[in-house]
Amino acid sequence: MNTVKNQTFDEERALYGSQDLLVEDCSFDGPADGESALKESRNIQVVHSFFNLRYPFWHVHGLKLSGSEMTELCRAALWYSDHIEITDTRLHGIKALRECSDVTMKDCDILSPEFGWSVQGIRMEDSSAESEYFMMRSSDLHFRNVQMKGKYSFQYIENSVFEHCRFDTKDAFWHAKNVVVRDSVVKGEYLAWYCENVTFENCQIIGTQPLCYCKGLKLINCEMIDTDLAFERSDVEATITTPVISIKNPLSGHITVPAVGEVIRDIPEAGDGIVTVQKTSDAV
Repeated sequence: MNTVKNQTFDEERALYGSQDLLVEDCSFDGPADGESALKESRNIQVVHSFFNLRYPFWHVHGLKLSGSEMTELCRAALWYSDHIEITDTRLHGIKALRECSDVTMKDCDILSPEFGWSVQGIRMEDSSAESEYFMMRSSDLHFRNVQMKGKYSFQYIENSVFEHCRFDTKDAFWHAKNVVVRDSVVKGEYLAWYCENVTFENCQIIGTQPLCYCKGLKLINCEMIDTDLAFERSDVEATITTPVISIKNPLSGHITVPAVGEVIRDIPEAGDGIVTVQKTSDAV
């Protein structure tokens, strides 16, 4: 493997089409303001480097990136690339990851609106993210110990698993399909409307009007905090361990809850017998 070390690049396509290259302690910055530094490259390793220019990793096949920084000016850093490993790296430019596949991320700091659109296969661990429209239309996600803050996250995702995560995010999981969220905290308004075959297991769900217009929804041993108008027009099987402020017009299934302030049935489709109030002492 060839090595480029302790250099600064600012020209257009500075290392275009490179193969079998180690980039170490380099800076992609300068007055020439060039784009696409490593476009169309293959088998690239980048260590302890600084990226302050646009589009460095487009159409890259085989990338290992560690201990590096992408600034706010490093827009759209990774697009149309595959077989990617990113560790201990800051990704702070908008649209940092898109249309990529086979991605592993660990110990990363993400500050990137519109991050992760149309990604196929990503494993993320021990990382934090702040974003809007995070991971939209992506599939085969496996997140573990990820902290995320933002709006409109995980919309239209499919075939994904989330474990030991904490999400503070509005309108999360809309139109999601075949998703499991386990041992996690999900805080925000209007959670998972229009989702299909989504399961929350041992989770804490916080916020108003969650889980409406759902199909095949399951809650297993979940807490619901400050939740009102839940499950509107949903098909749901739920075991809830905390009181709920109100439940509105569930269409089918069964909801077991220790207490509920109000069960609203103001449409003909909302049948009786879906909600069972079962005190904790009764369940022992």
